Amino acid sequence: MSRIRVLLIEDNRLLREGITAMLNEQPDIKAVSATGNGDALEKAKKIKPQVVLLDLGLRSQNSLRIAELIKREYPKAEIVVMDLIPAQAEVAEFVRAGVAGFILKDATIDDFLHTIRSVAEGKKVLPPSLTGSLFSHIVEYAVHSGKADRLMKAVRLTRREHEVVDLIARGMSNKEIARELSIAVHTVKSHVHNTLEKLALHTRLELATFALTEGMVRTSTKQDLKKI
Repeated sequence: MSRIRVLLIEDNRLLREGITAMLNEQPDIKAVSATGNGDALEKAKKIKPQVVLLDLGLRSQNSLRIAELIKREYPKAEIVVMDLIPAQAEVAEFVRAGVAGFILKDATIDDFLHTIRSVAEGKKVLPPSLTGSLFSHIVEYAVHSGKADRLMKAVRLTRREHEVVDLIARGMSNKEIARELSIAVHTVKSHVHNTLEKLALHTRLELATFALTEGMVRTSTKQDLKKI
């Protein structure tokens, strides 16, 4: 039986060795390489892993940048990010970079292995702490649609449309947006309609997804989303 080839990127030596040993005990998984010293791309090029386990909190490296580079150079590799409790804004950034799964470092061994096997099969796995939340639905849409990058290249939103999208991402209703921007409700509806048309989207939820994954959300908005 062919085993799932895993590259582990973890700069804590104890964790790196422990995870490697655990994976290699599995009949269908093999940690073909483990690194923590900045040579992840070289290792990926050499071993062509099916799954990359990436520590979100690398001390001397930018984990998000590593994820972006690996997906750009080796798009067939599925990346799983490991962290204790990833912030929602971080999850969104890694989803945008092409990450396929997330696993909490305090997860059970069965959950850990299930995540690796699932992403190797092409599935997407969100952190259990986010499952069922509004944010999880937003991220799931971003993961599965793959629309955001294409849309950004094809459209240009007006300043007012950007403002409306930002407020939608904050969960405001049309009436609340109208009060915030001092415009009529029917004007807000018009902006929403035009924006959905431009972006080839269908719902406010999809619009919130777009704003989040494309960096259109102000810092204050991201703080609000963390409370969802």
